[in-house]
Amino acid sequence: MLQLYFFPMACSLASRIALMEAGLDAHYHLAHIWTKKVVDDGSDFRGVSPKGAVPVLVLENGERLTESAAVLQYIADAKPEAGLAPGFGDPDRYRLQEWLSFIGAEIHKAFLFPTFWYKDDGSLAKPRARITQTLSVPSAHLADREFLVGNRFTVADAHLTWALLLLRPAGVDIAQWPVLSAYLERMQARPAVREAVATELALRKTVAASPA
Repeated sequence: MLQLYFFPMACSLASRIALMEAGLDAHYHLAHIWTKKVVDDGSDFRGVSPKGAVPVLVLENGERLTESAAVLQYIADAKPEAGLAPGFGDPDRYRLQEWLSFIGAEIHKAFLFPTFWYKDDGSLAKPRARITQTLSVPSAHLADREFLVGNRFTVADAHLTWALLLLRPAGVDIAQWPVLSAYLERMQARPAVREAVATELALRKTVAASPA
């Protein structure tokens, strides 16, 4: 069985959503990203991954995979009939990778990560100014389509859904992008997304730490 090391409402939420959308069973381990402890046994999370970051997906053979873009694509390929990623050789596979890279680099690492991890001593002014331009990209892309890639939900949508959910506590109201607000509402109406988010919000209340 797959095992996912996660922190509630961190970027690993996208991996939980993907697992649930795919209907894949997994064992979930809560890893505290501040104390670097695995909550269920108190072990050092850096023993699981020296990066000390989530997500970490432990495969059936015991190998460990890190980084959201890689983990999400692995989950999608583990259940291809779920349609969570275009197949290899499909041009849209590269569009999927394009969006996973954009969300990870331009929304997560460029804005959400510094916002939640660093004290706002003025150094966050540039990321806050840049996020408006950044969000205009998916907003324009989604103006005439329901999903990021093709005509169905993919792991790219799982990733963007997580990022949009974190924007409000980061001080960004996505209501100024009606397209993104409508998109997020559609995504949250999906049963797997709704269940995954509810599960992690409940767990989040038991853990006092930053969500990014």
